[in-house]
Amino acid sequence: MKQLDVEVNRSVMLSGDAPAAAAGPRSLLSRTALLTAIAPLTWGTTYLVTTELLPPGHPLWSGVLRALPAGLLALAIGRTLPRGHWWWRSLLLGTLNIGAFFPLLFLAAYLLPGGVAGVFGATGPLLVAMLAAVLLGERPTARRLTWGVLAALGVAAMALGPDAALNPLGILAALAGVLSMALGTVLSARWRPPVGPVTFAGWQLTAGGLVIAPLALAVEGAPPALDAAALLGYTWLTLVGGLLAYVLWFRGLGAMPTGAAAFLPVLSPLVAAALGFLVLGEQLTAVQGAGFALALVAVVAAQGSSRAKKVAE
Repeated sequence: MKQLDVEVNRSVMLSGDAPAAAAGPRSLLSRTALLTAIAPLTWGTTYLVTTELLPPGHPLWSGVLRALPAGLLALAIGRTLPRGHWWWRSLLLGTLNIGAFFPLLFLAAYLLPGGVAGVFGATGPLLVAMLAAVLLGERPTARRLTWGVLAALGVAAMALGPDAALNPLGILAALAGVLSMALGTVLSARWRPPVGPVTFAGWQLTAGGLVIAPLALAVEGAPPALDAAALLGYTWLTLVGGLLAYVLWFRGLGAMPTGAAAFLPVLSPLVAAALGFLVLGEQLTAVQGAGFALALVAVVAAQGSSRAKKVAE
C-alpha cells in the first residue's frame, strides 16, 4: 500500500495540482480540464496518422499495437497488478474503453463516409449525462444538456452533407461504440481505483489490447509488416495517443465532474477536421466552419459552467 500511495502522490505533484489547490477550486478545475483535454486532442490525430503512415487494411492490429505496448509500458512503470475485484473491473473497463470501442470505431469509419462517425461520437456528452444520473447521482443541468445538443449539431454541420449515405450497420457500430465509451467513462469515475493514473491506464490498455488481439488474429491474420513510416505512426499512437493520453484521461476523470469531462472528446473530430484542412488540403465550407466554432464553444462553455458549480459547492 505504501508503494501505491507514493505513486498517487507523485502523479499529483507532477501534475501541479498540489500548488493549484491553494489557488482555489476554480484554478484547480481549469488546470485539470486543460490537462485532460490533451487526451482527445491527441486522439484527433489518429485519422491523419492512420491514413498517411500506417499500412492499410489492418484496423484491428492497429488497435492492438496502439493499446497493448502502451499498457505493458505503464504496467512496467507502475509495477502493480490488480487485486481482488479489480481484476474483473479492469477487464470490464478495458473492454468498454478500448477492447470494444476500438473495433467498433474502426468498423464505423469503414462503413460511414468521412467524419459522419464523429457525429455519433459527439452525442457522448448526452449519453454520459444520462448514465451519470443513474450510476453516479449527478443531475444533468438544463444548461449542460443544451450545450451537449449544440456540440452534436456543430459536429454534424462539419460532417454531414447531401452525399452522406448512412449505412445501417455503420450507424449501429458508431452508436454502440459511443455507448461503450460512455459507460466506460462513467464506471471509471464511479470506481475509485486504489492506484495512480499510470497504473490504472496500464490495467485498462493491457486488458483492451488482449481483448482485441484474438479478434485481430482471426480476422486479419498475422500482424502487418512495418516500414519506417509505420513504426513512426505506431510509436506516436502508442506513446502519445495511448500511454500519455489515457493517463491524462483517467487522471481527469478522477478529478473532474463526469458530465464536464464527457464534452472533451468532442475535441477529437475538431482536431481531425483542422488537420485535414491544414495538412491534407481538404476544403472547409462556411457551414463546416460555423459547425466547428459551435462545437468548440459548446466544449468550452460546458467547462465554464462546471467551474461555477464547483465553486458554489
